[in-house]
Amino acid sequence: MKKHRDWDAEKGMSRGEFLRLAAATAGALAAGSLLGSAGLALAADRPVLRRPIPSSGEMLPVIGVGTAVVYEIETSDAKFPLLVDSIKTFLENGGSLIDTSPTYGRAEKNLGEIFRRTGLRKQAFLATKISTSGEQSGIDQVTNAMRDMGTERFDLLQVHNIRDTATHLRTIRRLKDEGKVRYVGITTSFDNAYGEFERVMQREKLDFIQIDYALDNRNAEERILPLARERGMAVLINLPFGRGRLFSRARGKPLPPFAAEIDCTSWAQFFLKFLLANPAVTAVIPGTDRPEFAIDNLNAARGRIPDARMREQMIRYWDQLS
Repeated sequence: MKKHRDWDAEKGMSRGEFLRLAAATAGALAAGSLLGSAGLALAADRPVLRRPIPSSGEMLPVIGVGTAVVYEIETSDAKFPLLVDSIKTFLENGGSLIDTSPTYGRAEKNLGEIFRRTGLRKQAFLATKISTSGEQSGIDQVTNAMRDMGTERFDLLQVHNIRDTATHLRTIRRLKDEGKVRYVGITTSFDNAYGEFERVMQREKLDFIQIDYALDNRNAEERILPLARERGMAVLINLPFGRGRLFSRARGKPLPPFAAEIDCTSWAQFFLKFLLANPAVTAVIPGTDRPEFAIDNLNAARGRIPDARMREQMIRYWDQLS
């Protein structure tokens, strides 16, 4: 099965490339860039929106951080301090959810180093995955992940891409009984897995699901998201920028005038607010490798969220954008 990668620049245009090109075209602010003061401003007087985890009522900030690809670098890499600053900025300004996986190269080890440097592990809602086949292999992954991240407990442990699901759910539930895991979940980011994913949702009691969903990838709306609401499952969204496709299409385009009605000052916020407008969505986990991106993403959870009418207007505007 293809390795899951939830950094949105895997295909298409990265956010950094988008911003550099936006700055070079007719006005960064007109392009919805966060390079201007309006986009960088932290609306500290407005709290980050939180939503309840249905199985417990615990309130979770609706913007998280995904760690695939960009968190796989060596600690000696010149970019590593930016990752430290990104997580620190995120956790100190209202965020908590950090999602990772043992299949994301050095990401778990790097998070452990970031927590050691910042001392902020306790402020993180830490989610990882079992991504292998076989009971002992899954147990070994969890043991290694705890060692690498310097923690004795995960807030959320998920079966990655529903691989050997029944086996790993037994392991996760045992760890939950032992106090080493707080919540149980499953993930996918592939349409061709939706049928089996839905069957697992129907037969298993789960706290969380994680699914791919973006303004240009709305297939999860048909059955997965309604089923999650029906079954009382929290929903995490991966690939919210469509692997960079959304930034590629928005390049050089101004935000629509109605974006101000939802307190939106950048394209990233536009894309994230669209997802948060779906009441089934608990939190969105965009890849975040710069502190200014952390601020911009968190600002999508401040101020007004689109209602159903605005959400349809956003779809119409996007579908007509050329």
